[in-house]
Amino acid sequence: MFESVLAGFVGLFDPMQLGMLLLGVLTGTVVGIVPGIGGTAGLAICLPFVVYIEPTGAIAFMIGLISVTTTADTITSVLLAIPGTSGSVASIVDGHPLARKGEAARALAASFVSSCFGGIFGAIILALSIPIVGFIIKQLGSPEFLMLTMLGITAVAMLTGRQPLKGITAAGIGLMMASVGGATLTPYFRYSFGLPYLYDGIPLILIALGLFGIPEIIDLLVRGLPIAGKFGMGKGVAEGIKDTWRNKWLALRCAIIGVYVGFVPGMGTSVANWLGYAHAIQSSKGEGKFGKGDIRGIIAPEAANNAARGGELIPTLLFGIPGSGSMALLLLALVMFGIVPGPDMISVHLDKVFGIVWSLVIGNVVGAIICIFLAKYLARVATVNINILAPFVIVIITMGAFQATMNWGDLLCLLFLAVIGWTMKQTGFPRPPVIVGFVLGTLAERYLGLSIQRYGMEWVYRPWVIAIGVLIVLTIFYGASYQAKQNKKEQEEMAEQAKA
Repeated sequence: MFESVLAGFVGLFDPMQLGMLLLGVLTGTVVGIVPGIGGTAGLAICLPFVVYIEPTGAIAFMIGLISVTTTADTITSVLLAIPGTSGSVASIVDGHPLARKGEAARALAASFVSSCFGGIFGAIILALSIPIVGFIIKQLGSPEFLMLTMLGITAVAMLTGRQPLKGITAAGIGLMMASVGGATLTPYFRYSFGLPYLYDGIPLILIALGLFGIPEIIDLLVRGLPIAGKFGMGKGVAEGIKDTWRNKWLALRCAIIGVYVGFVPGMGTSVANWLGYAHAIQSSKGEGKFGKGDIRGIIAPEAANNAARGGELIPTLLFGIPGSGSMALLLLALVMFGIVPGPDMISVHLDKVFGIVWSLVIGNVVGAIICIFLAKYLARVATVNINILAPFVIVIITMGAFQATMNWGDLLCLLFLAVIGWTMKQTGFPRPPVIVGFVLGTLAERYLGLSIQRYGMEWVYRPWVIAIGVLIVLTIFYGASYQAKQNKKEQEEMAEQAKA
């Protein structure tokens, strides 16, 4: 264990790996600032290019991008009241009023420092969980991992979006896509329709670009980006740092909340952001001016949403269950590099796990420093009209897609998947379950074949299989009831507004 911790740390001093980490941080900063893109679409756009880099450097780049996106997205939330991603919406409530009072620098400094703290806390929890999870993994076999893959698909499908049936349908689409091409354990080709292009299945990169990259750009083109007027930063960076220190226990409690939320598949940074804000109000006992510019209203949600990244990485790396759309793309990239999340991460790739831990720590620290010193200038990226940015992004996506197999079929497949992604976005079907179903579908098929070969049908009666099966049923029940309550609450609020 100690050797792996040391190897992961020393590896970051490799010029290539450190350079890729810093490049990922810079990319994630820009991605976080531009409203509407977010970490998932940003990863999807960059994925075709990082797969040609040495695995450790590519992983460092992706972790750098993921770690800082939920830090930089607060810049436009505070200055312009435009959330950079869904994980910074709650930060607008008190952050923007502070900016209107001339305390934008104070609010942003508090946000960046609390984000850095939350990210480091999440990385520490990830590191501490490895010995515990390692012991659990040694007790499991292919039947248990089959059930864990099904739990991952079910959890993300049920807890993503407002309609569980649509989530299950989306996961089913991903499973269908995973079955295209050669079977995992048998020499058969399925759903290839006689097209040689599909014999090897649908390229993983095209799934990400088609479902997330192009639909997001088209959506931004349709809506347009608001052109922000002049804004002032004011002074108070030192005061914002002191504010975080004065509220360190609030930041710690919210970081714990964020890790827990991230650990539950399908919830993600947006839920952590609001739960952190809710805890700040609850713990204030009526003291403060929340909604009018209370500094605690930005410290709490930012500590929570960055800590959620560390929580999301625990099931993603150690069980192969992605905690969010971004983690699903990270899982997809690891599979492309031949790194299968699960038992191998403990027994074979433990140095890479700790490399990710160190990358998460350094990425958060460097990202916070960059944002503190360059916030005034970086915020202006959000004022660039999307009509200027979109052509460049679309060209990059097209070039990345063509590199999948260097076949014209790549572009046709990208177009087909983009239509599916756009349709799903407009009809309210969540897209992360498609990625999860696609990535885990192949693993589930492999584990099912191995389980039947080794145990026949007796694998169904193994204790851990039954326990995970019960957990799947409870997840379905909880997801359906939770979404039903949320929908009922929304209908009641709409009825009250109509009466008013």
